Amino acid sequence: MKVLVTGGAGFIGTSLVPYLLRQGASVVTLDKLTYAVAGSPPAVAPGEPRYVLEVADTADRAAVGRIFAEHRPDAIMHLAGESHVDRSIDQPDAFVRNNLFGTLTLLEATRQYWRELPREAQTRFRFHHVSTAEVFGSLGPGASAHEEMPYRPSSPYAASKAGADHLMHAWYRTYGLPVITTHCSNNYGPRQFPEKLVPLTILNALEGKPLPIYGTGANLHDWLYVEDHAAALWLVLRQSAAGETYNIGSGAVCSNLDLVRTLCTLLDELVPDSPHRPHARLITFVADRPGHDLRYAVDNGKLCRAFGWHPAESLESGLRKTVRWYLDNRAWWQPIRDRIYRGERLGRAERGER
Repeated sequence: MKVLVTGGAGFIGTSLVPYLLRQGASVVTLDKLTYAVAGSPPAVAPGEPRYVLEVADTADRAAVGRIFAEHRPDAIMHLAGESHVDRSIDQPDAFVRNNLFGTLTLLEATRQYWRELPREAQTRFRFHHVSTAEVFGSLGPGASAHEEMPYRPSSPYAASKAGADHLMHAWYRTYGLPVITTHCSNNYGPRQFPEKLVPLTILNALEGKPLPIYGTGANLHDWLYVEDHAAALWLVLRQSAAGETYNIGSGAVCSNLDLVRTLCTLLDELVPDSPHRPHARLITFVADRPGHDLRYAVDNGKLCRAFGWHPAESLESGLRKTVRWYLDNRAWWQPIRDRIYRGERLGRAERGER
């Protein structure tokens, strides 16, 4: 199988692409190499014959059409787009352009390509849209989002992804394009750009800087190790019927404060000579971001029943692997901290009076 992975040079993509190659697939990555890639290529060995990187924008119809014509993929896994909630508060127009208009352009290019395939290839083809559980908005105490739950996006990021989900559904119902949608919970793991909570906490702690916690830190998230996510995506791509939707989550629901405390404990253990131990003393509570949902959690029962998938990593084991990776890969993240993103606060826009 040849898979076109949009956003394959991003955080989830750099775990997904090597995973697909290990499963015997050929991969074409379409990525415009934004700031979040930090100029790094995907984690693929140089000269891998089953891998190609195409530097392009999903919103560029001509470029996408050329890539289809040259590479003739059997499936698409659409990960490309903006993903940081805080950044979406500051730059909502970029999120609408990339996540919504980019998806529309990709859908139309795919539809044209798919219609010209032989009947058997049309039947096998899949367009897998990788979305987010944040489209469901904030949940009540103890609740988990299921696939049929109404959308209630709170942030510009979540709204742009919800819009893309609706486009997927419409292209399936109107044109018969064989789409699949998955909603994942919060991913973490190696090579995550350090604007996100887990890597930001690790790097700030190593440098003795404050560890910012929004509000009281009571906001709850389901935390999914990125390689577990990659394994689930591959199962869905190969085995799902067209038109289906699945939630992908670990079931490891944890507050932001408890997550940061766990990271501090791991750093105390793994960096015993750190002058900043105990790292938990660096925790600093800051003003919450606008529209911050109180609880994200997903019901992954449909996925587990359909494909027998279960996460391989617990939250503790996944966080331990993640901390270890950042400790061992300073050469990857130090240039980012020095020249691209130093850990400054994003998403500080204030709400107006109502």
